[in-house]
Amino acid sequence: MTSTRETPGFRGLTHFTPAGDARMVDVSVKAETVREAVARATLKMKAATLAAIRAGQLAKGDVLGVARTAGIMGAKRTPELIPLCHPLRITGVDIDFVLDAKRSVVTIEARVRTVDKTGVEMEALTAAAVAGLT
Repeated sequence: MTSTRETPGFRGLTHFTPAGDARMVDVSVKAETVREAVARATLKMKAATLAAIRAGQLAKGDVLGVARTAGIMGAKRTPELIPLCHPLRITGVDIDFVLDAKRSVVTIEARVRTVDKTGVEMEALTAAAVAGLT
């Protein structure tokens, strides 16, 4: 339902009209620039699980390779998953994993690049999240 009255709390937020209705921000007048964003996710697990990942002994195979591919796919599909997110020409995605046996965690780092009119923060966050979920 669309409201014609101004909604307090929405002033200054670019994805909302003064009335509080959602909208996609117009970036047509912005210049294309090189943009990069980095997001990290940390997964805590049992030490035995981390050891099996490190040794490549999981029945599901190369879980980090599959997670890397899933993260890249997540970055590319971000506008289909996140409302009001602009489709961008992603020029590069790197997904790296750091296995820390002492803390029993895997840290995922997603780095996304583009030359476009808006940033790739949502794509980096989605890449890290999807890789972690995989």
